[in-house]
Amino acid sequence: MSRRAKTAVYGVLCLLALPFLFPTWWMVTSSLKPVGDIFAFPPTLFPTDVSFDAYAKAFELQPFARQYFNSMYIAALVTVGTLAVSSLAGYAFARIKFKGANLWFVVILVGLLIPSEVTIVPLFKMFDAWGMVDTHWPLILVPILGAPSVLATFIMRQFFLALPGELEEAAKVDGLGRFAIFRLIALPLARPALGAVAIFTFLHSWNLYLEPIVFLSSSEMFTLPQALTQFVDAYGGPMWDIQLSAASLTALPVLVVFVIAQRQFIEGLAHTGLKG
Repeated sequence: MSRRAKTAVYGVLCLLALPFLFPTWWMVTSSLKPVGDIFAFPPTLFPTDVSFDAYAKAFELQPFARQYFNSMYIAALVTVGTLAVSSLAGYAFARIKFKGANLWFVVILVGLLIPSEVTIVPLFKMFDAWGMVDTHWPLILVPILGAPSVLATFIMRQFFLALPGELEEAAKVDGLGRFAIFRLIALPLARPALGAVAIFTFLHSWNLYLEPIVFLSSSEMFTLPQALTQFVDAYGGPMWDIQLSAASLTALPVLVVFVIAQRQFIEGLAHTGLKG
């Protein structure tokens, strides 16, 4: 491709990216504006009077730092737990032959077809009986053992199916057992798929909204999606500058995770056949 053609392609791609980038740009820049300038017409692309007061107020009006930590550690635990469960299950379905393997895998995939709204009431009754309501245990256990883990298992299985069988045969000749083959050979090679699963899982846990509003009632236990709805004035109206500031802080970890793992994410999708 010639230099002129590359420039034209990049120019078109930049134009196509504008509708996706502009909302984020507006959110961040508006969080630095006074309330009266947020919805000014015509809108301004750059704040004329930069102020970080809304960011400070976000931490003053409610325990936002604690809520931020809640989302961070829950997403981290869910990601690690899902990686462990899905990699083991995906490897078992892909590389270990046992009776009814395909049938059991189809049964597990059916879990993706069940909306979370259908199971939320039985789950609430179960966790209430265990004394886990208004704790973070439901937000950790349900994603690890529920539908997000099913999708992760599917991705890992597809990746492990593509691994050459000669690698396992050579490892068996060297005296390695099944778990040693998984830990020393299959898992290191699955880094791209693990990266894709990690991003999917982290995003799902970070943006989880239905389960927190059902299971949590104390503001100190809230996660960020639930906390964002609490920035309202005495009449129940939205405090736009503070909400936009809190939303900007909420989006930051997602961007960091994607930038760090984007190569593994793209490679993982390419190897598992989930091309867009």
